[in-house]
Amino acid sequence: MEMINKIGRRKTSVARIYMTPGNGKITVNNKSIEVYFPFDLHQIVVKQPLTLVGVDGNYDIQINVDGGGIKGQAEAARMAISRALCEFDETHRGPLKKEGFLTRDPRMVERKKPGRRKARRRFQFSKR
Repeated sequence: MEMINKIGRRKTSVARIYMTPGNGKITVNNKSIEVYFPFDLHQIVVKQPLTLVGVDGNYDIQINVDGGGIKGQAEAARMAISRALCEFDETHRGPLKKEGFLTRDPRMVERKKPGRRKARRRFQFSKR
């Protein structure tokens, strides 16, 4: 039985996935996807690549996510699953690339600079 190991990133979140042919069981950090991502929107985001190529329920996926927030983690998992699907079947690459699931989103929070309140926001100016 073939196991694919892939990584996906978004903001500061990192998702490592282990994908094997199976009956569609998805676990995130040793919890079911419904427990880890209680909002339907995040569950849908994680399953998007599977439904797009029509293989929903054909693979067992074990996801380890770390860092960032819940949305970034869901999108990192989506990217990792998309990469794994491409490795299983190269014909999936076209539709996944068209939807942008294989593109790393480079946008991250800009660091705070010295002499500023935030990254670009200055302290309030006082004339007197």
